[in-house]
Amino acid sequence: MAGVVITGLQWGDEGKGKITDYLSNYFDCIVRYQGGDNAGHTVVIKNKKYKLHLVPSGVLQNKKVVIGNGVVVNPSVLLDEIKMLSENGINPDLMVSDRAHVIMEYHRILDGIEEEMLGKKKIGTTKRGIGPCYTDKVSRYGIRIGDIIDEENLREKLDRIIPVKQKIFDAYGIGKINVEKIFEEYISYGEKLRKYVGDTIYYLNSIIDEKEVLFEGAQGILLDIDYGTYPYTTSSNPVSGGVCTGAGISPKKIKKSIGIAKAYTTRVGMGAMPTEEKGKIGDFLAEKGNEYGTTTGRKRRCGWLDLVALKYSCMVSGIDEVALTKVDVLDGLKEVKVCTGYEVDGEIIDRFPSSLKTLEKCKPVYESMEGWDRARGKKRYEELPLNARKYVDYISDWLKIPVTIISTGMERNETIILET
Repeated sequence: MAGVVITGLQWGDEGKGKITDYLSNYFDCIVRYQGGDNAGHTVVIKNKKYKLHLVPSGVLQNKKVVIGNGVVVNPSVLLDEIKMLSENGINPDLMVSDRAHVIMEYHRILDGIEEEMLGKKKIGTTKRGIGPCYTDKVSRYGIRIGDIIDEENLREKLDRIIPVKQKIFDAYGIGKINVEKIFEEYISYGEKLRKYVGDTIYYLNSIIDEKEVLFEGAQGILLDIDYGTYPYTTSSNPVSGGVCTGAGISPKKIKKSIGIAKAYTTRVGMGAMPTEEKGKIGDFLAEKGNEYGTTTGRKRRCGWLDLVALKYSCMVSGIDEVALTKVDVLDGLKEVKVCTGYEVDGEIIDRFPSSLKTLEKCKPVYESMEGWDRARGKKRYEELPLNARKYVDYISDWLKIPVTIISTGMERNETIILET
């Protein structure tokens, strides 16, 4: 046996939580391999919403769940999530990597200040300290989960790191860092999390040849620090290759990569989005699709499906199958458009530009299709309206990748599985 990776193909918010939850029924272990609590996965079961930010969505299927070394963890958020699950009768079989880096309070403070200093050129972060935590990881000023369950280690790390952070705080005029308060707070978190902490790399490699393992990405490829619309990206690698560094798994152990895409496009925060619709269509998609961030509550920017961007994401992540979500949101539209190219300075291109300056000038070239109604809640492909089926087939043909899953509603069972 080997692993399967779920990757978001757009700017996040593609519905990975629902698809992960649905597929988890067929897997033994579900692993989160990057990102932090800036990502939110919403799963709806029997009209009840579960909002998860760190714990993999497979927890709702009572499966073994792992937070890998590539994730940055806010211990307070993780403990709140565990408490929420417990209050709903779910005691997570959770393992957290001792190598995962910890988001400290000073990370959150610096994230907010640096974002404000950028003014109109701000990135649009969630101000949860994700970027500064990853920065410290690369700069080797990081504190890991293994450190907060060891008083001596944490004290040693703080003694080395805090003087550096204090100089930055002084430059920003923030004030004095209370080292003792930080020490006591994070040791307390460590004591509460101790029973969940372990060496996930050895654990995952010990089971992957015998059990089915599902790797759950956060955000989307167009937000990838290397492959996304830099600098308006996240600070990690949501691409399927991120599994190797974020979970310690050899690429030889990955047998399939499933890409998740909405039937239209959304984005939160700043940065170019060629198919964005700021008028009635954008408002229709936002309201009908409930396009408000799980983590921030911010209204998402909405527009037509961008196949150029989608094809790029599929190429970079080696996608074998596509899961298409929120097809039902397009119910009621007389016309549905898909972007099949960009016009830039009078030239038509079919590649997703690496240059943000070029992407900002891109005007979408659209193909129009007839709309449909009453796709919502359908559970068999044959039950979908004819034009909805034509839409799905068009996407599959254009990408040259089969669409194997279609989501027609928020509930777990509002899902169509297609044979390949």
